[in-house]
Amino acid sequence: MGKLMNAQEYEESLRKLNLNVYLFGRKVENVVDDPIIRPSMKAVAATYEYAHRPEYEDLLTTRSHLTGKKINRFTHIHQSVDDLVKKSKMGRLMGSLTACCFQRCVGMDAMNALSITTHAMDKEYGTEYNRRFLKFLEHVQENDLTCDGAMTDPKGDRSLPPGRQPDPDLFLHVVEERKDGIVVRGAKAHQTGAVNSHEIIVMPTITMREEDRDYAVAFALPSDAQGITYILGRQSCDTRKLEGPTFDRGNLFYGGHEALVVFDDVFVPWERVFMYKEYAFTTQLVENFAAYHRQSYACKVGVGDVLIGAAQTIAEYNGAERASHVKDKIIEMNHLNETLFCGCLACASEGHRESGGTFLVDVLLANVHKQNITRFPYEIARLAQDIAGGLVVTCPSEADLNSPEVGKWVKKYYRTKADVPTEYRMRILRLIENITLGTAAVGYLTESMHGAGSPQAQRIMIARLVNMKQKQKIAKELCGIIKGDQVS
Repeated sequence: MGKLMNAQEYEESLRKLNLNVYLFGRKVENVVDDPIIRPSMKAVAATYEYAHRPEYEDLLTTRSHLTGKKINRFTHIHQSVDDLVKKSKMGRLMGSLTACCFQRCVGMDAMNALSITTHAMDKEYGTEYNRRFLKFLEHVQENDLTCDGAMTDPKGDRSLPPGRQPDPDLFLHVVEERKDGIVVRGAKAHQTGAVNSHEIIVMPTITMREEDRDYAVAFALPSDAQGITYILGRQSCDTRKLEGPTFDRGNLFYGGHEALVVFDDVFVPWERVFMYKEYAFTTQLVENFAAYHRQSYACKVGVGDVLIGAAQTIAEYNGAERASHVKDKIIEMNHLNETLFCGCLACASEGHRESGGTFLVDVLLANVHKQNITRFPYEIARLAQDIAGGLVVTCPSEADLNSPEVGKWVKKYYRTKADVPTEYRMRILRLIENITLGTAAVGYLTESMHGAGSPQAQRIMIARLVNMKQKQKIAKELCGIIKGDQVS
């Protein structure tokens, strides 16, 4: 194709896929138009549509280092610190435009991690993984594809490594090697945007040892490859989407989804295999992907922008915007949100070039940023609910507002300022509910906690990467325990 898709072209490209998707125990025959799934598709479509707007072009598009052609930044391999910084700014932008997860970051982060690791494996073993990967990357860029990055396995008994699980399929692994490729079995859990993707990029989820070498596998496949089944997860308030265009949905346009992706003896041709039994490189792949993806939580800053705007609005609608405690809570929300932005910009600005040419974020700062993400959005959400008041969870429905029998009372008793329609107050409350409690809370709160690794994963990396010996050395020099080179 060789050109940037727009939203309509992206939607039509999904219609050509033959996905095997299940939701509420039934097979979904029309994935694109299903009312539960469609808002998440529209969030991805926004990444295509806004790329054509001149005011966003610098952030959402760039030039391919392979072909020199203009591409969507979500398909790009970072070539500079500036690329890393723009990635952070792009995440905040798209989060602020959609107020939900726009689902393309995981695939982008997977491709950048594989760019580094395939080059390193080829250098060590004389393999051809990087050539295969670059061929796949050019296919993704040329056709402006959305990729799902699939890392998280179900894991089973956490006290046991992959090869010792009672059920070996609880970590995805190779079950057969053929002349033309491999056959894999297992599943990937919590897959954000999986059924809105053209390709699935699979990676190992943890460091593998020699005895687990059959689990040390990375590859890419079309999302409708034979043997792949998607089982969509439930979200709070998800069936409100079945009620039509009601403002009870909160966010009228966008949403997200997660899926369990099952690989039931799926064939992968060698040309699409990017790691096979090179267990010694699983640590690098997992940690670099995690660092990139922890940086990607700039998106939560964008969603925070929307929530802060909603909190200020409901304060004004309630006539409480001048109260000193409300002003202070809004300040605190902004302080926390901008602190998060500092973290994702910092890890990008301190990025560096790897030997193959791909730029990687500062891994320590990326983990610090994500550790903050596991905390600050919860406080921002708490403050938003505090400002909004109890009506955020006791508000009647739009049907009640429009009811011939009781609508007059809803309008009368939930009215605040004379110039603010009751409907406006209800709409902004529903948006706050959506972000802090409803379907968007999956992407704003729980994903902030567990996405890109749970809090303890970041704390382990922080402990590993901080140069504690150097900190101790300086302290000991300054108080005279050891002799240093300080100016006397």
